Amino acid sequence: MTDEPFRVTLVMAIGFLAMAVTAVGAEAVLSRADVEGALKKGCTFYRQNCSHQGGYVWRHSRDLKLSEGEGETTRTMCWVQPPGTPAVGMTFLDAHETTGDAFHLDAAKAAAAALVRGQRLSGGWYYSIEFDPARRRGQGYRDNLQHRPPKNGRDLANLTMIDDDTTPAALRFLMRMDKALGFKDAAIKDAVHYALRSVMAAQYPVGAWHHNYDRWPEPHNPGEYSVLKATYPKSWSRTWDNAWTGRYQINDNISGTMLATMVLAHDTYGDERFLAAARRAGDFFLLAQMPDPQPGWAQQYDTKMQPVWERKFEPPAISGLESQYALEALLLLHRKTGEAKYLEPFSRALAYLKKSRLKDGRLARFYELHSNKALSFVVVGKQYNLTYDFSKSPDHYGFIVESRLDAIEAEYNRLRGGGPRPLLAPRPPDTADVRAIIAKMDARGAWIDPRGMKGFKKASPEGVIQSETFIKNVGVLCAWLRANR
Repeated sequence: MTDEPFRVTLVMAIGFLAMAVTAVGAEAVLSRADVEGALKKGCTFYRQNCSHQGGYVWRHSRDLKLSEGEGETTRTMCWVQPPGTPAVGMTFLDAHETTGDAFHLDAAKAAAAALVRGQRLSGGWYYSIEFDPARRRGQGYRDNLQHRPPKNGRDLANLTMIDDDTTPAALRFLMRMDKALGFKDAAIKDAVHYALRSVMAAQYPVGAWHHNYDRWPEPHNPGEYSVLKATYPKSWSRTWDNAWTGRYQINDNISGTMLATMVLAHDTYGDERFLAAARRAGDFFLLAQMPDPQPGWAQQYDTKMQPVWERKFEPPAISGLESQYALEALLLLHRKTGEAKYLEPFSRALAYLKKSRLKDGRLARFYELHSNKALSFVVVGKQYNLTYDFSKSPDHYGFIVESRLDAIEAEYNRLRGGGPRPLLAPRPPDTADVRAIIAKMDARGAWIDPRGMKGFKKASPEGVIQSETFIKNVGVLCAWLRANR
């Protein structure tokens, strides 16, 4: 019996195996052309279908008929609060800087133009921008020279919102846009410097910011706003006092995002006034660290530099989230300046916060003053009652937050050797993640998230198109392209 059939079969098997290996290898290769094509397709869809007068909102229904930010919107509105117009504009700038494609720069310029039209006489931006001429007449936009504030009460049509990174995000994007255009766009340059003068005037002597203001800021009275170190109140009400005495805000990272914005302003323009404002903000975080036995940070402080109530579910307390914001702001300022004093709070704060972690490793948003017990709320009718029991916490607010303490501590250990240091370069995305992002894109170039709208009676249960997802996915594609030049 000959072994020739066996040899032929073996040769054929080896050949088929080689073909299979070659096919697998070819399938595993992801070319720059593939990724650049997906990037262009996704960005083209988003600009052509999701742009509102050059700006953007948070979310569209799958059929693009409905749109919303934090509230319902029309096609004559865009949203400023991230992940709205500034965040999407930044994403187009990333795409342009990664690929050199002028299409992306044009999209970013259109977003910047939308923000310029939405700037308030008070200096900054509100959560949203209205473009309809009839509706704009009642708003305090800079091009509405007929606007007059009410004789009594607040000018609600002229609010500059620092809250939720609204004005800071608009400023950071416009500054980056100004630089990308060689500082030659007069409208963008004017908007940036008008806003910078306004937010610097709004900074309190202690270095912090409040979450909004409704007129061009007047100079602060040093006697009314003395620079003090944080202390505990002798007593505090366990029921909401509706007093609104908070002036110095860390809540939602208000003073932290402003500090970062001032650092970027100095990086962009080299004006030492901006770095001085950032340093004042850093000094505020040093002053706002509570004394032992709870050397963390509160959400908001009154002019006596003591924690106070804000909304009815935001009590005077040490905050796990806002303490992390404070530490991250101080890390940023130390990287910028190299000044050792901005690292001084870390050993005490990290030891305290690590000890305060919950059993699952997360942090409570609120820790009771003095006792350090984790606090939450239970809702009875319209009343919010403090409780130590988290089983019935309302779901509209994060009463338990993720811990970033390990990453914060690692960065602190890296920096404490002294001297300014840049951030470590992020790890490039995995090719498998990039391939998955491309595969999830539909034929139009849209990424569909499996949820409905927040408004419009929860419309579009078949899925929605979100700026947050667009920003994240384009960011991954750009990062892969930069790592695979």
